Amino acid sequence: MARMHSGKKGKSGSKKPDKKEVHGWIRYKPKEIELLIVKLAREGNTASQIGIVLRDTYGVPDVKAVVGKKISKILFEKKLLPKLPEDLMALIKRFIAIKTHLETKHQDMTAKRGLQLTESKIKRLAKYYIKTKKLPAEWKFDSKRVKMYLE
Repeated sequence: MARMHSGKKGKSGSKKPDKKEVHGWIRYKPKEIELLIVKLAREGNTASQIGIVLRDTYGVPDVKAVVGKKISKILFEKKLLPKLPEDLMALIKRFIAIKTHLETKHQDMTAKRGLQLTESKIKRLAKYYIKTKKLPAEWKFDSKRVKMYLE
């Protein structure tokens, strides 16, 4: 698959194993893992941060293989999922960072281009989330009032 806003190709990156098997060396039961996920979410961690903590600290390589549900599904059931999806929030944070950079460095044309690309990614992702009903139909990205989304 090609990259979105460049002529580059490539598929490099980490991949999950093909087999979805529960390893014998995992010492946590599915109910304990769910409780850990809820505890970590209440501390303010996102779904991907929870997955990293479970992998690195607790030795759970794949939550879905053990519990049978994704982390975001567990958070949705416990009503701990944030209003905006995590990837959209990351793009909005990047947009704010580039915008604050451009307030001091007006002539940085590369950053200006990055701001345009980031805004188009936000709009494309928002369109998808509105279509899948994860965002309300009247949700609109407003670059003038962008800090409002972080609250």
